[in-house]
Amino acid sequence: MKPVIALVGRPNVGKSTLFNRLTKSRDAIVADFAGLTRDRHYGEGRQSGREFIAIDTGGFEPDCTAGIFKEMAKQTRQAVAEADAVIFVVDARNGLSAQDHDIARYLRTANKKVVLAANKAEGMQEGPQLAEFYELGIGEPVAISAAHGQGIRSLVELALDDFPEPEEDEDDTPLEDRPIRLAVCGRPNVGKSTLINTWLGEERLVAFDMPGTTRDAISVPLERDGKKYELIDTAGLRRKGKVFEAIEKFSVVKTLQAISDANVVLLLVDATQGVTEQDAHIAGFVLESGRAVVIAINKWDAVDSYQRELVMRSIEHRLAFLKFAPLLHISAIKRQGLGPLWKSLGEAWASATRKMPTPVLTRLLAEAVQFQQPKRAGAFRPKLRYAHQGGQNPPVIVIHGNSLEHVSDSYKRFLESRFREHFRLVGTPLRIEMKSSQNPFTDKS
Repeated sequence: MKPVIALVGRPNVGKSTLFNRLTKSRDAIVADFAGLTRDRHYGEGRQSGREFIAIDTGGFEPDCTAGIFKEMAKQTRQAVAEADAVIFVVDARNGLSAQDHDIARYLRTANKKVVLAANKAEGMQEGPQLAEFYELGIGEPVAISAAHGQGIRSLVELALDDFPEPEEDEDDTPLEDRPIRLAVCGRPNVGKSTLINTWLGEERLVAFDMPGTTRDAISVPLERDGKKYELIDTAGLRRKGKVFEAIEKFSVVKTLQAISDANVVLLLVDATQGVTEQDAHIAGFVLESGRAVVIAINKWDAVDSYQRELVMRSIEHRLAFLKFAPLLHISAIKRQGLGPLWKSLGEAWASATRKMPTPVLTRLLAEAVQFQQPKRAGAFRPKLRYAHQGGQNPPVIVIHGNSLEHVSDSYKRFLESRFREHFRLVGTPLRIEMKSSQNPFTDKS
């Protein structure tokens, strides 16, 4: 599983700026005043070929017992509990504060790997200004500048130093013959446990633990119609002795890690509550990860026609980027709609692993260009010459030609729709990559 790094520190030390730098995004709002971040933010990061999950937190006041700061402290403790490593961010410009000492005292008792990052340290790498931070008892401070990207690589490498590199998949079994890793995701009380128990009861299978991670991720084998599945559980089915009571029952990190490890994701939506921001966040992570996905609206039998219409509108509005995903209505407790659900899950996996021959792709590309050419960019019009498959799960189509950097996103969507229609791809993202040929006469005078 991907390691998890939590960013912790007092207000306005640059945690959100560092989060945006690690995730190469602008997901965390940044401004020059304290207290802007209050909830935990999650994002995917990559540094030096290593992938990880980053958590941004609000300003941490461990000893606060009232008001919004108490809730922010609770959020930070949750992030520390979920993390494999903690980056303690301090302000190198303003120096050490009493609040830094309080945070360091808490982190020393958290039994986590802690890396001390002295932010806003432009030009201080060799200076004596950082010496005072040794007082915290955390170790040697790493001078960084989140705003300018200085020292970030060394910081991440130090944080991930104790975690093994992900092993390459050496299984020689063809992709389509391996067990399908299926993750059931959704908000608390959406019916994940009920659905899982219904599946296990129908198949008369015994669940077993597969240890190896600190969070005891559970893998449950399923077999249906001769096809083997490996259910990655995000419903909290952990051994009672391993449940940490201080952690909330629903862990976003657990869900994100399950999505990363899965082949197919079943996104459960509660018909009584509609699509929430949390549902959209999970769906966005599924799309970024390139996983095949099926959307199931649970508790469909518990709502009237008016509520059903509201749910469908909320899906059209908030999950518009998953138009390719099959949408089903089920009732886990009454076992309604589970047959079509299994069929859609199988079709999504088949689409994700579909083989697309190069001659067929090239012919489809030529037909698409003949039907509608890409727009001219200045004196040149992009020329799309041939296409081939560049990967599976998700399917990747690589198109070669000239001046392809000028192909618009709308034209890529046009090509995607043509490929999807011909190969009947459902439930899987389709990625199109453009590779322009080098002009051999460019360097000749």
